[in-house]
Formats: sequence, structure tokens, C-alpha cells
Amino acid sequence: MKITVVGAGNVGATCADILAYKEVANEVVLVDIKENFAEGKALDIWQKSPVDLYDTRTIGSTNDYSKTAGSEVVVITSGLPRKPGMSRDDLISTNAGIVKSVTENVVKYSPEASIIIVSNPLDVMTYQAHIASKLPRTKVMGMAGILDTARYRAFIAEKLNVSPKDIQAVLMGGHGDTMVPLPRYTTIGGIPLTELMDKETIDQIVERTKFGGGELVKLLGTSAWYAPGSASAQMAEAIVKDQKRVFPVCVQLDGEYGIKNCYLGTPVILGKNGIEKIIELDLTADEMALLKASEGHVREVMEVLDKMS
Repeated sequence: MKITVVGAGNVGATCADILAYKEVANEVVLVDIKENFAEGKALDIWQKSPVDLYDTRTIGSTNDYSKTAGSEVVVITSGLPRKPGMSRDDLISTNAGIVKSVTENVVKYSPEASIIIVSNPLDVMTYQAHIASKLPRTKVMGMAGILDTARYRAFIAEKLNVSPKDIQAVLMGGHGDTMVPLPRYTTIGGIPLTELMDKETIDQIVERTKFGGGELVKLLGTSAWYAPGSASAQMAEAIVKDQKRVFPVCVQLDGEYGIKNCYLGTPVILGKNGIEKIIELDLTADEMALLKASEGHVREVMEVLDKMS
């Protein structure tokens, strides 16, 4: 069993490290355009296997996609990271070209793979990969919802002084400022969030979550990597182990929520076939209005890509 991670930077290397440490696959292949960079990262991860006690082999490759052949899952993290003052939308021109090229190379050697997109702007890069791959929508998805709900849950755990393990949450829409956290579907040990926290505090946490990526860019001077790397690894694990996990991911909607041909986050069931089911929630009028607003923003960025083509 093989998983490929394209892009050996902070996010990609973190993802590969977690996949190896958890022995999710027999082999994890890291690919990068920078000479010997992926080889070095892969060797470093392999050399700690006697310390952390795992058998997964990590292999690095400088742009040689033949080494990725037969991958069950491919995680694409390639592209420029966000810099301070740069919006996700600013990245579209450069990263769209990178994602298109990477996707075509990936599909050439692993035509049956499920593809997980981590590159930003996330929603439109998922669109780009879906077009380039010519795969069904169930096989091409974006990693955003798990990361965004993780931030949301972490903030709630901090505020309530409880374990993050006991917090479940659903978040929808685009990855960025127009995401749609759903407090109504948020629970702590099965207890609705609204019974443990007042509306004002919930609203503050929702706002912090919406700008969670930007907060980290200001602190670090670049994009986050531990949480995004962990989130993408969790998606890959759900697919290769056929776990049937319920996660929010970015996928092309085709009539769900009355939305067609737009790439938005929604809860799905992840298993060996990729997205095995799209779960359609019964949203309130206010929640649907927020989702429609998020749709409008994502469509604007999709149109930018369309005009570049």
C-alpha cells in the first residue's frame, strides 16, 4: 500500500511524517521540485523509525513521478505559501499552474488514486485538480473542513477548559473568511455547545476560526503546517483503511443544497472509494444564507481561474 505526498515543504513533510509514524501505508513517497529536498526529508523520517518504532518506508523523489506509481492516495501540498498581507486569492495564478501539472503527472502513474488537495486557494485548487484529473468528483477533494473544525474545536476546548477529544463539530462552505461554522451541530461529550456557552462567546470563537489561517500567518510569517499536515494525513488514513469516517471536505456540489458546479466544504463519508456519500444537512434559513454567501465568494475565484484558461 502506497501514499504519495507531493510537496516536501512544512505541510507535506508533516503529513508524510504522521503517515509513517502511524504506519498508515507500507510506503510513503515524497515528491518535490527542489533537487534532493524530498530525498533528504524522506531519509530523515526513515532514520527516526528505530526511535519511534514504525516500519513504513519513506522514499524521496525530485520530480520523478514514476516512483509514485500505484498510489492509493495522493496528497498535493505543492504551491507557494501565503505571506503576510497576501490573501489566498492572490495565490491563484501561480498555484493553479503548479496544481494542474502535478495532478496530470499523478494521474498518469496512479489513475485509480484518490486525490487530496491542500494547496491554496483551497476551493479553487480542488476545482483545478478535478478538471486536470478527469476523475469523478468522489475521487478529488480538498482538505479544509478538518483543519477549520480542528481550530474551532481547539478554541472551544480552551475556553471551556475541557479535552478537545470530546468536541465534535461541523463546518461548511469555503476555506477562508466566508466559511460557515455550525454551532447548532457542535457538541461536547454529546452536550450541545449552546448549553455550555453563551451566544456572544460562540460568535467570538466563530470569528476567530474564520480568520484562523491569517492569525497564524501574522505570527509565523508563513502558513501553518502542523495542523494542516495532520488533517490531510487523517483524510488519507480514512481512505486507505476504509474507515468510513464522517468529515467535512471540499467537493464539487452537484445539486446538494441547491448548488451546482461549485466546490464547497460539506460533511461526507470517506472510505476506500474516496467520497462514498455526501451528507446533506437540513440547514436553517440563516445557515443557508451564509452558505450561499460562501458559494458566491468561491464562484468569483473559480471565474478568475476560468478566465486564465
